[in-house]
Amino acid sequence: MGGFFGSISRRDVVLDVFFGTDYHSHLGTRNAGMAIWDPEKGFQRQIHSIANTPFRTRFEKDVAEFQGCCGIGCISDSDPQPLLVRSHLGLYAITTVGQINNAEELVDTYFSDHGHQFMAMSSGRVNSTELVAALINESESLVGGILNAQRLIDGSMTILLMTARGEIIAARDKLGRLPVLIGADQDGHCVAFESFAYQKLGYHNVYELGPREIVRITAEGYETLSPAADKMKICAFLWTYYGYPNSNYEGVNVELMRYRNGEIMARDEMAAGTFPQVDYVAGVPDSGVPHAIGYANYSGSHFARPFVKYTPTWPRSFMPSNQGVRDQVAKMKQIPVPELIEGKKLLFVDDSIVRGTQLQGTVDFLYESGAAEVHMRSACPPIMYACKYLNFSRGNADRDLLARRIIQELEGDEGLEHLEEYADAGTKRGQCLLHAICEKLGFDSLGYQSLDGLLEAIGIDREKICTYCWTGKE
Repeated sequence: MGGFFGSISRRDVVLDVFFGTDYHSHLGTRNAGMAIWDPEKGFQRQIHSIANTPFRTRFEKDVAEFQGCCGIGCISDSDPQPLLVRSHLGLYAITTVGQINNAEELVDTYFSDHGHQFMAMSSGRVNSTELVAALINESESLVGGILNAQRLIDGSMTILLMTARGEIIAARDKLGRLPVLIGADQDGHCVAFESFAYQKLGYHNVYELGPREIVRITAEGYETLSPAADKMKICAFLWTYYGYPNSNYEGVNVELMRYRNGEIMARDEMAAGTFPQVDYVAGVPDSGVPHAIGYANYSGSHFARPFVKYTPTWPRSFMPSNQGVRDQVAKMKQIPVPELIEGKKLLFVDDSIVRGTQLQGTVDFLYESGAAEVHMRSACPPIMYACKYLNFSRGNADRDLLARRIIQELEGDEGLEHLEEYADAGTKRGQCLLHAICEKLGFDSLGYQSLDGLLEAIGIDREKICTYCWTGKE
């Protein structure tokens, strides 16, 4: 996915941008960048790959050379950014988070004459942020250009701009799938996805942008340049997986939502009579742990950690580009506690089951370590559609998803007509899906949180939550 942080102040903000951006590292693992503006030095920018090296390590040397009272930084799971753009709208730095599904169509339609060109990636694909900037530059103002880009893009796009006038412009995506929050201290203001990032730096909450809202931020304050829209579809995965435990979105804390989610799963299983007798309930580290705590607390089961992750060397298991290396890293990270595994019946709760590749390795590891039974629970429903807004699943097609692969094996293309039924564990097809996944991955039982249960745990108006990856409905 990705995230960004910006700060503008009457003092130097380099360290704020450095630490604030670093606190968004859980949102991406590919690229990162910082751009700082100073009245004397102008724009200073650096971009690094963070595929195998943490953000802080890559940028420590750059920080000593940066200087300025205005800056932005980004963590990107897609293209290198932020970019510096010069056009009739002036010189500005831009970073984006989102997904453009009609990129090739936009290039062909709006930039097909001989007066336009793009720097192509090695694959021939255009950098998404550069395309957004080109769409913005089609208009006579930055605000008009941002609205134009968001109108033309099929997908989702949240934008952060820093101009040579010493101001920051933040634009939340048109349906508010991602949050954008503003903080303030005695010297200036900042903008971020994660409020805890600026709270640790001494800023306090002052404003949360609405869907499609565009705001100008200066050291003195902020003002709305384009009003918020009424309709919102914020991503549910912010609570179940992506969000950091102390983050709040739309007033709902991530950690508390995960506790509630686990409690609701246990409540519904006990009511249905499908709750298995186990020795321990555990969470798949790390984001599955709070869901499991809620599950254990409600059911009265013992909570334990039968294995822990060794993360000092490889903090994120999908960092290596080679799948074989990723699988080996995932295996090496799992350190068992034999006394909590050997001969034990275990129930694990994971935040989600996407492709199932690493989960297969986890189950094999538990049985090899002597587990008597392994039961698995997913804190969200079966994922049926690859996200076309935030690139959550990291797969290129729906067929990469575990549930879709199993359905294809069960019914072929006919199964596509019954995805809603497969997602419901109360139906015959839903039970067939659970049984087939258990057989494939080696679980003794499998359960998914229902969509109703997940939405209940989040607790805001259901119409304001994006559930596309489960329902395929926008």
